[in-house]
Amino acid sequence: MKRVSKIVSLLIVGCSLTLAGETEIVPVDPVMIFPFILLLASIAVAPFLNKKWWEQNYPALSISLGLITIGYYVFIIHNGSRVLVTLHEYFSFIALIGSLFVVSGGILIQLRGKSTPVNNVILLGIGAVIANLVGTTGASMLLIRPYIKVNKYRIKPYHIVFFIFIVSNVGGVLTPIGDPPLFLGYLKGIPFFWITGHVVIIWLIAVAALLGTFYFIDRNNFKRRSEETREKIEEAGEEAEVKGLQNLGFLLAIIVSVFIEHPLFVREIIMIGAAAGSYYTTDKRVHEKNDFNFHPIREVAILFIGIFATMMPALDWLTLNSEKLGVVTVGQYYWATGVLSSFLDNAPTYLNFLTASFGLFHLNLESVSDMQKFLAEHWKYIQSISVSAVFFGACTYIGNGPNFMVKSIAEQNNIEMPTFVEYIIKFTLPILLPLYIFIWFLFF
Repeated sequence: MKRVSKIVSLLIVGCSLTLAGETEIVPVDPVMIFPFILLLASIAVAPFLNKKWWEQNYPALSISLGLITIGYYVFIIHNGSRVLVTLHEYFSFIALIGSLFVVSGGILIQLRGKSTPVNNVILLGIGAVIANLVGTTGASMLLIRPYIKVNKYRIKPYHIVFFIFIVSNVGGVLTPIGDPPLFLGYLKGIPFFWITGHVVIIWLIAVAALLGTFYFIDRNNFKRRSEETREKIEEAGEEAEVKGLQNLGFLLAIIVSVFIEHPLFVREIIMIGAAAGSYYTTDKRVHEKNDFNFHPIREVAILFIGIFATMMPALDWLTLNSEKLGVVTVGQYYWATGVLSSFLDNAPTYLNFLTASFGLFHLNLESVSDMQKFLAEHWKYIQSISVSAVFFGACTYIGNGPNFMVKSIAEQNNIEMPTFVEYIIKFTLPILLPLYIFIWFLFF
């Protein structure tokens, strides 16, 4: 126990010293991007080839590939500070995702009403708005269980996929609270409500298009139901009920803590404390009715430690070679940020391209005066990068943190979700891609 405490203390001190200054990005061997590609390929293909093998072995694979990359940074290129920063980013990520998961699991929302296409559209629309107040993760964890329950007699994979599209991603583009990339922009000096004023029209178009597409699909599904199923749908929903409202206080504490940068780790301690307080003060019957367990967050934590570690070389190579890629126009930034945000974590991808866009005009992202100048003269780049980072996070299960948790909760409820590749082929390419092309054509 003393040895563990010593390691944790050294980690905290190391992170404190590293994060106090700027972390150096050193050249990396492009070959080291391979572990990241291998992990992504495994997530995409392995469950399809042998689901049982994947469920048993994904922890070992994720952690092993992560350790290979960490070993390269520490022992080969001697850039341990980069690893410490990534570990801190992962810790912050999982503290936020995990605390919201636990707290929302202690809030019971039971809806009384029919599982009709119109009611589903209303619920998803509410989720798109709430995502800007409690974040896409908070909104997803609050609404996914009641959404599944109210549709229990005719739930299909597309119900969950559109939930991921609208509530877990696209809906949260209006405020810095909505999605982590926008919060990073706020910390760098972009005014809190600047993003709202510059993306609200795009948000309305995207959300309306997705809700309209969902309504068309859901209406056809509803019409095909048998008379017996329709009668069940008419009676669907238990008595309307909300329990565990004390957890709203814990939820507020988590949201407020997001804005705390110093002292180091205070933010994460508050989040973990709120999660613990919520878990131990919530009536067990609420957890039982929510079918609450830790499997979804465990899966996310294990897979994303591998993703955070193995994506370091990809992000570092991008940072050092972005100018060589020939990405200079607003439209090119839209697509480059979007494609990488679909497979890399969208927060560091956003920050890298934001930094690169400032460099195009020989401006410094860390300068207040340069930020004011950029907002006045080159604001389309910020608009483009912000919309792209948030929207394209919906393109894959790993594009944004809530996606995988929503998928896992759905599978816990015996909903057979599409595989990684099926998700892209059946939903991303025919639904999201045309919408994103349309937005690019109109605005970028």
